[in-house]
Amino acid sequence: MNLYAIDRLTDWAARVLDTAGVPAPDAQVTARLLVRSDLRGYRTHGLVRLPSYMDKLGSGECRARPDFRMESGAMLWSADADLALGQVAAQRVLDAALPAMRGQPLLFVKLNNAGHLGALGVFALAAAEAGLMCLLGQRTPPMLALPGFRRPAIGHNPFAFGCPAGAGQEPLVFDMACSVAARGHILMAAREGQEIPSGWALDDQGRPTTDAQAAADGMLQPAGGYKGMGLAMMIECLAAALPATPSSNSNILMEMPKDGAMGGQSAFFFFINPELAGDAAAFRAYMENWIGHYRGSGRQEPARIPGERGARAERAGRAAGLSYGGAAEQALQRLGERHGIAFPPASATEA
Repeated sequence: MNLYAIDRLTDWAARVLDTAGVPAPDAQVTARLLVRSDLRGYRTHGLVRLPSYMDKLGSGECRARPDFRMESGAMLWSADADLALGQVAAQRVLDAALPAMRGQPLLFVKLNNAGHLGALGVFALAAAEAGLMCLLGQRTPPMLALPGFRRPAIGHNPFAFGCPAGAGQEPLVFDMACSVAARGHILMAAREGQEIPSGWALDDQGRPTTDAQAAADGMLQPAGGYKGMGLAMMIECLAAALPATPSSNSNILMEMPKDGAMGGQSAFFFFINPELAGDAAAFRAYMENWIGHYRGSGRQEPARIPGERGARAERAGRAAGLSYGGAAEQALQRLGERHGIAFPPASATEA
């Protein structure tokens, strides 16, 4: 498989976004976050999403030059992204919130009218790298159901959490949808003509299926059955009901598009500064102690903390480059041809 240098991939993606009228700073932010998502292992939410984002910019579902607005209070902020690309909207929230959090313990940010945020874990990670705890989630159109349901009942509503893990330790960070598997895995399997594991999805009649295309046309199953449904409801309350406005309520139950995530969705960010919200020294000692206990609980080797594997993968990818196999590589090459920006040449080949 071909390996591609990180700086070349980022530059290429930014230049593709430029052809859609995205300003250079926003194009760079989006490209950098998509590539970092690939580096961290969020391969269904990295550059493979760029063709869909370009389509949405072309159709007007996302805006290249949004009028992003933020209303800031003490510990509650409200932002309207004006159909901005999700990466652009989320980064603007971070750029404003991280400096503010140096002087306050808590901040809740409501975000409306944003595009697909992509891998939420990269934003939780950025907050944790800045010393903060962060919980964030995004509402999606209904796509989650239990066997026997006649239609999708609620979004699979992804969320992520990040937290500093102590001196010299990689931040604890995880990113999950409330479904057994993210829809991106099913879309990728459908593109490549592969079956999906049993238990992931239902067809449009509410019957379990391993056919990826039937699953893409049908419904996702919640992780842990009713427990996953409960998590999805929690995120629906925080990411959709709390930021709701009369305008957003006019189209609550829109259908999920077949070609990727829908724009114009709401989300939330909850930041906590552990240095100000409690006893800073006690917090650090607790984190180090329980993580040490957790690691030592492995039978033959240390148990892995969420985020460690992604950190190792990112270091390796930045040194050696990233590979894109099969349909993903071909789709990116076709995207470059369509917009007159050739996909970068490989820097090496994996053994």
